[in-house]
Amino acid sequence: MTGHSSETHRMPGTGSERHVGRSREFSGPRPLISLIIPIYNEEPNIRPLLERVFAVVQELGFTYEVLAIDDGSQDGTFNLLEAEAVQRPELKVIRFRRNYGQTAAMMAGIDHASGEILISLDADLQNDPADIPKLLKRLEEGYDVVSGWRIERQDAKFRRTFLSRIANRLISRISGVRLNDYGCTLKAYRRDVIKGVKLYGEMHRFIPIYASWMGARVTEIPVQHHPRTRGTSKYGLERVVKVVLDMIVVKFLDRHFVKPIYVFGGIGLAAIMFSFAILALAVWLRLMDGVSLIQTPLPLLSALFFLLGTTSVLMGLLAEMTVRTYFESQDRPAYIVRDARNL
Repeated sequence: MTGHSSETHRMPGTGSERHVGRSREFSGPRPLISLIIPIYNEEPNIRPLLERVFAVVQELGFTYEVLAIDDGSQDGTFNLLEAEAVQRPELKVIRFRRNYGQTAAMMAGIDHASGEILISLDADLQNDPADIPKLLKRLEEGYDVVSGWRIERQDAKFRRTFLSRIANRLISRISGVRLNDYGCTLKAYRRDVIKGVKLYGEMHRFIPIYASWMGARVTEIPVQHHPRTRGTSKYGLERVVKVVLDMIVVKFLDRHFVKPIYVFGGIGLAAIMFSFAILALAVWLRLMDGVSLIQTPLPLLSALFFLLGTTSVLMGLLAEMTVRTYFESQDRPAYIVRDARNL
């Protein structure tokens, strides 16, 4: 490109090289890096955020794009983003009709991102864009997901920090993926390890778990965390409960999505066996101690557990049919091939 210097840069985590100009125009059909920023009512932070982000990514020397997802903001956030987009062609703005939550915003960013490497960060300036080069450096070492770890977290000690530590340990134990800080939005992903991922609820923080279960290499590095100086936090105590419930869903989908009868049927058979045990106890009391069946609630409990068990088994059968319909209608296999030879 005339009037601009250019350099040859090695793509993070690959053995190939890519000719990248330092101008504001893309030198290829698609950018190498896509930054995803979910935003909700962050009007005071928009301009300083974009100034810091663009200052960092322009120094990297790679082609890039910045996707700002306005999650139904009710202040002047979108107007500022719209004005900035006129001045910055690399800034792409997506505006939701209403507030859908951070997970939906992340999903929109992933769906519309063109880059080979996706990097997410918060819009409240608590994540530091200056840490982005450190994430890319770890990707160069062969990792597929690099997650930020806010070691010195600048939040309320109990309401945010203490409860977050408990949730992180619980999630690590359930998922088997050991991370100290699932809640840190600052993360870097290779595009191929999150391709096809669908997110709901509060599941955006579980992307490293999805990737790990698909065979991706996941690591964690310390990152800076700054106190919020503008705007108000959108997080409350109810977030911890939602995260735990979503983790249960994720674990179920990973282990039992293909064979839900094992869960529903197992619970159902256990309930039926328990109902027979209660009935046997009632009969034993009648024969040995002369306790009338109408004098004890055991027969009623036996009937309730039998109905519960039967219902659970039937739900398992319905779930099995639903899963089979899903795979066949989507033409989706029940497995993922990592590698093959001579096929």
